[in-house]
Amino acid sequence: MAYTLDQFCADSHDILKSKPLADALPQVAEALSRLLSNPAFVAATFDESMGPSKRELHHDPELDFYVLAHVQEGGKTGRPHSHGTSWAIYGNAKNSTEMTEWRRTNPESDDHAELVAASKYSLSPGQTHAYGPGMIHSTSHPKPAWVIRVTGCDMDKMPRYSFGKKDKILEKV
Repeated sequence: MAYTLDQFCADSHDILKSKPLADALPQVAEALSRLLSNPAFVAATFDESMGPSKRELHHDPELDFYVLAHVQEGGKTGRPHSHGTSWAIYGNAKNSTEMTEWRRTNPESDDHAELVAASKYSLSPGQTHAYGPGMIHSTSHPKPAWVIRVTGCDMDKMPRYSFGKKDKILEKV
């Protein structure tokens, strides 16, 4: 029987409630990969007529985690950012997300950040990756992509950290 959104949400709740976050996130990412391999879930969540958007598929009121469906436009590259004290898990349903993980090379007390790309990789359909609190990363979508993102809280209400023009960002790995 195919793994469903309801099963994923229940399993994620149980995992996040019973394990330390560092142990739980990889297990939730693995469960998300299983969900993304269900063609019925993908077909019920996305279709070719959808433009760039974000939709809430689930909110766990007890643990405050969210499951979101994103339609990402092609040719878009995001700036380095972290999710502050929260976390995120990304997984692709269609096309790829190019991920870059960043490492800060100067003290956080400085008024600017100096970042260097620590690793770069691609998330293809069915692949997932977890980003713990404070982990700096960026996304790029060469083609339109369908992405499921699980977050530890409502990111629209949470201070997040992004890096901009005053910061020194070195992309060589």
